[in-house]
Amino acid sequence: MNQQVNQLVMNASDAVLAGPDGAERSPEEEQRFRKQRLAAALRIFGKFGFDEGVAGHITVRDPMDTETFWVNPMGRSFKQVCVSDLIRVDHDGQIVEGKGILNGAAFTIHGHIHQSRPEVIAAAHAHSIYGKAWSSLGRLLDPITQDACAFYGDHALLNDYTGVVVDMTEGERLASILGQKKAIIMQNHGHLTVGGSVEEACWWYVTMERSCQAQLLAEAAGAPRPIPADMAKHTQQQVGSRQAGWFSALPMFDVIMAEQPDLLG
Repeated sequence: MNQQVNQLVMNASDAVLAGPDGAERSPEEEQRFRKQRLAAALRIFGKFGFDEGVAGHITVRDPMDTETFWVNPMGRSFKQVCVSDLIRVDHDGQIVEGKGILNGAAFTIHGHIHQSRPEVIAAAHAHSIYGKAWSSLGRLLDPITQDACAFYGDHALLNDYTGVVVDMTEGERLASILGQKKAIIMQNHGHLTVGGSVEEACWWYVTMERSCQAQLLAEAAGAPRPIPADMAKHTQQQVGSRQAGWFSALPMFDVIMAEQPDLLG
């Protein structure tokens, strides 16, 4: 047995490690692919029980008109969303493709994020139970697990609640507080994540939800021992990269595509 420090992924090709940006697709193919992944992400949210009435939305930037984004229509269950249900919205809040109801909060929040962060391809938010519960505490997550370290120094806190986010100035403030980070905890509301692909944004949302659950359980049982700051930062670099987020999500997408192929309709 050698004594060297090994890579987390030891035998993958450069093409695999390149992540989603390595794929060669025409603009039309890329648009179709992103819409398929968006529908799949919404089905994943439905499968995990992240739906709460008509709340929750995931967006993806359109590759041909990057000033617009695709989003799930309000009132359509995560569990039933298909590619054909998706609507494309511009930064004036106008539906430019597809039919359905636009969620005002989705436009207010996601519109400002997509405008201020051109490298962000997708953003995800829902009213999942553990994210909501944790947000009521008005705290950032602590690095008490390896998975939580993905967010160490890379998530923000919006530390007041001003009602449903439909005021454009509030959406602008949220995007400003998020800054260049991958996630934000919104006081008394829940959490939101972003990524350079639908897969990445979806993964950060799922694993942040579970990290909220883990810390709530740990604090209910006693006083968790956090990972030291230097090791938390080191671990963040291992498990919190854009590439790691994308790759970690792939099994979820493979399963949902196999289980629910009707989402492509």
